[in-house]
Amino acid sequence: MLNQIVLVGRLTRDIVVNKSDNGTKVATISLAIPRSFKNAEGTYDTDFVDCTAFDMVAENTSEYCVKGDIVGVKGRVQSKLVEKDDKKENVLQVICEKVTFLSSKSKEEESE
Repeated sequence: MLNQIVLVGRLTRDIVVNKSDNGTKVATISLAIPRSFKNAEGTYDTDFVDCTAFDMVAENTSEYCVKGDIVGVKGRVQSKLVEKDDKKENVLQVICEKVTFLSSKSKEEESE
C-alpha cells in the first residue's frame, strides 16, 4: 500500500506555529495550486489545500517562508473523525513530512 502526496503551490498566508496541549508545535500551511487546464469559461481554476506540519517542519517553514512563496509539500493523507452538529464526519487532512522551499517572493523582488 502507498499513502503519499506531493503538492507544489504558493503560500496563501504567513505561517503561525502554535503549541498543542501536549507541547507539540503545529502549523497550518495553506497552498494555492492552479490547475493545469482551463474551465468552461476559459480560465484556470485554483485549488486551496490546507496542510498540517509538526515540530521542526512547522518551525523551519514558518521561519524561512512567507505569504507568496512557492513551496513543495511531501506528505501523507490522513483521515480524522470530527463531530459537527451532532454528526460524525470523516475529514481528510494532508500531513506534511517534508517541505521544500522552491522560491521566495522577497528574493524575486530583490532580483528585479
